[in-house]
Amino acid sequence: MTITTDALLVVEKEATVAWLKLNRPQVANCLNRELLNAICAALEDIANDKHIRVVCIIGAGLKAFCAGADLAERKTMSQGDVLDYITLIQRTMRMIETMPQPVIACLNGSAFGGGFELALACDLRIMVSTAELKLTEVRLGIIPGAGGTQRLPRLIGKSRAKEFILGATTITAQVAHHIGLVHKIIELDHTFVYSEEGKRASEGAFLLPLIEEARRWAQDIAKAAPLSLKQAKFAIDEGYDRDIEAGLAIETKAYLQLVNTKDRLEGLAAFAEKRAPVYTGE
Repeated sequence: MTITTDALLVVEKEATVAWLKLNRPQVANCLNRELLNAICAALEDIANDKHIRVVCIIGAGLKAFCAGADLAERKTMSQGDVLDYITLIQRTMRMIETMPQPVIACLNGSAFGGGFELALACDLRIMVSTAELKLTEVRLGIIPGAGGTQRLPRLIGKSRAKEFILGATTITAQVAHHIGLVHKIIELDHTFVYSEEGKRASEGAFLLPLIEEARRWAQDIAKAAPLSLKQAKFAIDEGYDRDIEAGLAIETKAYLQLVNTKDRLEGLAAFAEKRAPVYTGE
């Protein structure tokens, strides 16, 4: 396991799975400029790592996955600084969205504003049953500015997205799962262990039951050929808003990228030999 730790972000690599752990539990893991830059640097490294096939993002503690922008930092910003911050957070979300690997948001607690938008930029979402989601911006005199007005409608439909954005409506884990916004819910009881180190949520622990479930999910996805994961994600994302003919052309282009790969031949050989394939990303 490769581990990189600083005050704001913990980056861990477990064989084929990389973890980005937001580590500001004292301020609900909110996104200041330093943390956003750390996330971007970590994503750039992981995107170029041939061994990593899935990325997971989680927050410290049990209260919040991420509460969005750091309002204490925002108070010190000039108007120009605010515009620079918006550019930075938009760039961060776009980097998450366009990672070659699938990205799983592991919602250990509630996600508000930019924290919710971070989860929306991920490909898949898993959430503890006690957590809530909310885009609060219209109550603060602004609008979601890190992709919320664009990604949420694409995930759940325009009318339902308007309900949640215009009304700053709270979305429970159960509702999020019902409408397909969240794929898995983790139920917690009073017997669970917070972390592998025995730390509790108040000490900034990373929630162990959520990590274990996300790890199982990520490892299952990682059994696939890494180039196939990349091209399947590309075809879905690039073809989604196109007409069917354009979408099928994108699918064909992505398929052709795989025809001459070693992994394709390995997949065929493994199937014929009734064994598990050994993919190398080539």
